[in-house]
Amino acid sequence: MKFEVLTLFPEAFESFLSTSIIGRAIEEKKFEVRLWDIREFSKNKHKKVDDVPYGGGAGMLMTCQPLFDSIEHVKNLEKDKAPVIFFTPSKEIFNQEMAEKISRDFDRVILLCGHYEGIDQRVRDELVDMEISIGNFVLTGGELPAQIFIDAVARLLPDVLGKEESHQEESFSAKLDGKIEYPHYTRPENFRGLKVPEVLLSGHHAKIEQWRKDNCQ
Repeated sequence: MKFEVLTLFPEAFESFLSTSIIGRAIEEKKFEVRLWDIREFSKNKHKKVDDVPYGGGAGMLMTCQPLFDSIEHVKNLEKDKAPVIFFTPSKEIFNQEMAEKISRDFDRVILLCGHYEGIDQRVRDELVDMEISIGNFVLTGGELPAQIFIDAVARLLPDVLGKEESHQEESFSAKLDGKIEYPHYTRPENFRGLKVPEVLLSGHHAKIEQWRKDNCQ
């Protein structure tokens, strides 16, 4: 799978893309992330990408030209139907079900990271296919939501986590009926008098499975 990220701040992704499971999976070519600097598509001699909103108001808006040109450039790189996803306050709150669907349905997605007060509405009307929010709060830009989106979707791809069971039976997954995952324990069996539930030490798989179902929230 390919994640095409359009942003004003490609450097914001450096640590994220080189660390832990995500970094290792990219190095092993389990999926690909390409960063596109929107500013590089600006035809303004000073690479300006924002302007004051018509009608007045605080803040600046990202302008049409660099956004249209950058999105169209990336869309035309391949003959597919990669959706353009814009991170913004929206009724569509990103969740596990959405992450699972996207990981199944698409081989490439284009992620648009807004900034300032947002983007010109004409970009949203003409080029954006999906608007996603990561919660009922406001951030300074779309870079953090894009990283959360990539993490949530990429970990569902084959071989990224190593074992497919790692994501099949976890919080909000279909296998757990959208519930929060059961508690987990590891060695030692007794730590400061705090003991692991005996059923988990029993080796009785049916009882363990039932205990886990009973302890999902």
